[in-house]
Amino acid sequence: MIKVSDTAKKKIIDLMTDDGFDAANDYVRVGVKSGGCSGLSYDLKFDKTKGDDDKIFVDNDIQIAVEKKSFLYLAGTILEFSGGLNGKGFVFNNPNASRTCGCGESFSL
Repeated sequence: MIKVSDTAKKKIIDLMTDDGFDAANDYVRVGVKSGGCSGLSYDLKFDKTKGDDDKIFVDNDIQIAVEKKSFLYLAGTILEFSGGLNGKGFVFNNPNASRTCGCGESFSL
């Protein structure tokens, strides 16, 4: 399960609307790909379709699509949004990450 904080929910809805997506029907696609200074990096985008290999979660009224191969890396993650002085953007609080880079965009297990 992937959770979505209230601040992330608000930002997701705003961004989806700006990009022509409907938060009630479309998906936030969360994934993991190779790269970044710690070995793996997060991938976040919007999608109108569900893939055959996707696991679908709904948290805080946001539909989240995760490919099965990425789910093992993301189980228990909380998606948050930070707008503070230390940077602005989505933050992945991932309990599976043993090491993260300084910017928080990549991790390793």
